[in-house]
Amino acid sequence: MSKRQFNGKEKVAILLIALGPQKSAEIFKHLNEEEMEELTLQIANMRMVSPEEKQVVIEEFYQICLAQEYISEGGINYAKDVLERALGSDKAIDIISKLTSSLHVRPFEFIRKADPNQLLNYIQNEHPQTIALILSYLGSAQAAQLLSSLPPEKQSDVTRRIAIMDRTSPEVVKEIESILENKFSNILAQDYTTTGGIGAVVDILNSVDRSTEKNIMEELDVRDAELSEEIRRRMFVFEDIITLDNRSIQRVIREIDNAQWAIALKGASEEVKNLIFNNMSKRLVEMIKEDIEFMGPVRIRDMEDAQQNIVNIIRKLEDDGEIITPRGGDEIIV
Repeated sequence: MSKRQFNGKEKVAILLIALGPQKSAEIFKHLNEEEMEELTLQIANMRMVSPEEKQVVIEEFYQICLAQEYISEGGINYAKDVLERALGSDKAIDIISKLTSSLHVRPFEFIRKADPNQLLNYIQNEHPQTIALILSYLGSAQAAQLLSSLPPEKQSDVTRRIAIMDRTSPEVVKEIESILENKFSNILAQDYTTTGGIGAVVDILNSVDRSTEKNIMEELDVRDAELSEEIRRRMFVFEDIITLDNRSIQRVIREIDNAQWAIALKGASEEVKNLIFNNMSKRLVEMIKEDIEFMGPVRIRDMEDAQQNIVNIIRKLEDDGEIITPRGGDEIIV
């Protein structure tokens, strides 16, 4: 096998040559002009590359992709452990080193996939400055969830500290990260299996017959109205409209005004749009499509509210016996 050593750009050029023009063109779409120019020049200047050399580059690329996936799943240590088992210690370290040299792994990466409730238990009693530092390195959604779960008196303090935070010594960050990782080592090592929850209830109730579902929901209305409402909200989502028959669709259409349909359909799938439009008059379809075209950008929240309103009407029509939403266990006589 050839002992030639290639630099990073040469390896990318070899990989693109091996992938062929069609796949390479798709990759080029994600590059900036300077990167495209450099790689084009590199490809043009490549000397003859043997099949063995191509295979080595492809194999290295594949291993780095696997390492990246493992890092996303469980962090650097998890990726290193898996690769060591598969490829040996030296090869694993080499791959991780190549990847992390350009990856710049963010501090506190190990808690990005942690259960929010477990994480809250471990940080809520920390000093507000420590909490602020941790949240500043998390994704906005995860940080927001944790912030909203903190005691009210800490929320504003932590928020203020995040806002005025400038630079923190890498040594301090590393020390806090190490302490927190030690606290988390036990729970992160466990393989948690999710069981139960509202999602499981929804899956079950969507599969029972209508009578059973109704009895359960009526009992829940009395015992826990808030839970009952949350289950109802999830049981039939807007995209489930495609499960309704044409007669039911036409009945629903009569209950919704044009403006609401326009907002709700703005971000709907083509399948849903086609189903709705196929059950409307040609003139009504034209009006709604015109509304969609000229309404401009719509806030996701407004679209979701419009869709939820339609779902609520569908549930009411079903409760009144005017339409039927198919579910497991139902026998329908046409």
